[in-house]
Amino acid sequence: MLGAAVSAEDFGLKGSRGWVFRHVRIDAAPGTVVAIVGPSGSGRTCLLLALTGRMRPTEGRAEVGGLALPRAMAAVRRISSLGPVPGVSDLDPALTVAEHLRERALLQRRFGGSLRALLRPRAERAAEARGRIDAALTAAGLDLATLPKGERTSVRDLERLEALRLSVALALIGRPRLLAVDDLDLKLSDTGRAEAWQLMRSVADGGTTVLAVCSQAPEAGAGADGVDGIVRTEESKDQPNEDTEHEEGAADALAETGRA
Repeated sequence: MLGAAVSAEDFGLKGSRGWVFRHVRIDAAPGTVVAIVGPSGSGRTCLLLALTGRMRPTEGRAEVGGLALPRAMAAVRRISSLGPVPGVSDLDPALTVAEHLRERALLQRRFGGSLRALLRPRAERAAEARGRIDAALTAAGLDLATLPKGERTSVRDLERLEALRLSVALALIGRPRLLAVDDLDLKLSDTGRAEAWQLMRSVADGGTTVLAVCSQAPEAGAGADGVDGIVRTEESKDQPNEDTEHEEGAADALAETGRA
């Protein structure tokens, strides 16, 4: 499936205590990697949620896969998927890897499939779900055999990079045209950071457009772990603290969409 082109001009979102982000410009071709970089409090996470149809922008224009925001927010949610986003799509530390994968495949079949697909024989549905899971794990570079207890490994026992790969795999089960990842390089070593960017590049090379929030982005076009574009957000004097604004925005987003 062809990735979704993402464009925005003078894109902004204003919360109850001021501007969360403003004057954002993006021009991302299908199947590219764009890093969203900025200091804490500059609205990076909220920008990610707005571009995936999960928060309503206040000003400017944006299009995702030819769908205009905010008019087509629901349609944008259908073609986009969230990797790890704190407060929105967190992994449950008490669940195992297998339980997360089965749950996501079930949700995909229930909410993302057609009525005809729901009426297919159980064996066919199970085989299709297994195929989606296997393909997503391969794309995310997560080999269950290397985990401490295989697929029965609890999320709390995963290393940071393993948890990132699992979150990406869960997002890819829905075969999205746009993947959004928050805090990509959080708590990663230099080696782990390079692996995380290589993962984003691999996903994009598979056709999916990637938006990734980070604290430090590699140079644009610099090798296998490079990015195709960088969008910088800036903290303004009248801007609320991102953590507080994000908590409110995430709650609003979940209330509106019902699911990530």
